[in-house]
Amino acid sequence: MSKLPGLDLLRAVAVVWVMLFHSFLVGGLGEDFAWLSRYGWMGVDIFFVLSGFLIGRQVLQPLARGEGLDFAAFYARRAWRILPAYAVVLAIYLALPAWREVPELAPWWQFATFTLNLVIDYTHAPAFSHAWSLCVEEHFYLLFPLLALALARRASVRGVIALAAALVLGGIALRTALWLHGTALDPPRNWFIEDVYFPTWNRLDGLLAGVLLAALAVYRPQTWARLARHGNAALLLGLGGLGLALWLFRDRVGLLGNSVGWPVLSAALACLVLAGASEHSLIGRWRVPGAGAIAAISYSLYLSHKLVFHAVQGALQAWPACTGVAAFAVYAVATLAGGALLHVLVERPCLVLRDRRARVAASGAATRGATESLA
Repeated sequence: MSKLPGLDLLRAVAVVWVMLFHSFLVGGLGEDFAWLSRYGWMGVDIFFVLSGFLIGRQVLQPLARGEGLDFAAFYARRAWRILPAYAVVLAIYLALPAWREVPELAPWWQFATFTLNLVIDYTHAPAFSHAWSLCVEEHFYLLFPLLALALARRASVRGVIALAAALVLGGIALRTALWLHGTALDPPRNWFIEDVYFPTWNRLDGLLAGVLLAALAVYRPQTWARLARHGNAALLLGLGGLGLALWLFRDRVGLLGNSVGWPVLSAALACLVLAGASEHSLIGRWRVPGAGAIAAISYSLYLSHKLVFHAVQGALQAWPACTGVAAFAVYAVATLAGGALLHVLVERPCLVLRDRRARVAASGAATRGATESLA
C-alpha cells in the first residue's frame, strides 16, 4: 500500500470504474445501475493524471537538483513494471482465442510495438483493445524524460506555461477538426475511436495536468505546500469540475465533450490528485478499507478483467438463475481473484526482482566510488 491513501483511493476508483464501464461486454449492470457505468471510461483519465504526476516527480526531482537523468535505469524500471504482466496477458489472447471477450484480435505486432492505438481496425479487431491506454503510457514514458531534460536546460516558467497552453489549445483544435472531418465524411469504420479517442496526440491533457502538478511540487515546494494545506478545497473544486465534465460529455461522442471536455476533465482530476496527495484533505488522510489492496493490483486488474468477464459469462450459462446482485457478486469476486492471481504470480515477483537488481547496482556503484576515492 502507498503512504498516500488518497492516491490509492483514486487508483482504486479508476480501475473499478473502468471495469464497470466494460460490463457492457456481459450485458451491463441493468437499467437501475446504468448510471454507474456510463462514464466509467473516465477512469482511464484518472490513470493518466496519476501517471503524469508520479512519473513527472520521478523524472523532475533529479533535474531540479541539477543532476542528469539515468535513462537506462528509468526505462528499465518502466519495463519491469509494465512488460511482464502485459506479455502474459497478450500471450493468453494470442494462444487461446476461446478465452477472448470477442474473437477478433489485432495483429500481435501492434501490441508488441505499442502502436495499437494508432493503427487499430477497431470494427474488425476489438479484442484486448483496452491496451490502447498502455500505448499512450508507453509513448509518454519514452518521450517525456527527453522533453523534461531539454526544458530543464533552457526553458523558463513562462516558456513552460506557453508550451502547456499550446498543447491544450492545439489538442482542442485538433480534436475539433478530426470530429468535424469524421462527421462530414462518416467513413464506414469506427472513426471516433480510431481518429479521436485512441491516438496519443489527442489524449495529452491528463498527462499534462499530472506533469504540471509534479512540476509545481518539485520546483515550487512552498507553493505546493500552501495548496496542499487547502486539500479539502481542492477536493471540492475537483468534484465540481468533474460534474461539469460529466455535463460536457453527456453525449460521449459529441463535439462539445471531445473539444473542450478533455482539458476540463483533466483539470478536475488534477485537483482530485492534489487532494489525494495532501494530508490535509479528507481523502488524503482517510484510508478507505480495501482501496489500498485494489490499488496494488490495479494494473493486473486492468489487463485481465475482460478475460475474466468472458470466462464468468460462459460459466453462468449453466446457472441461468444466477442474475442481478448474485451475478454481480460472482463477476466481482472472480475479477478481483483473477487480477490478484496475475499480480501475485507475475507482477509482484518481477517488481521484487527489479528492486533487488537496483539495490545490487547501487551497492556496486557505491563500492566503485569508494575504491576510486581511496585510489
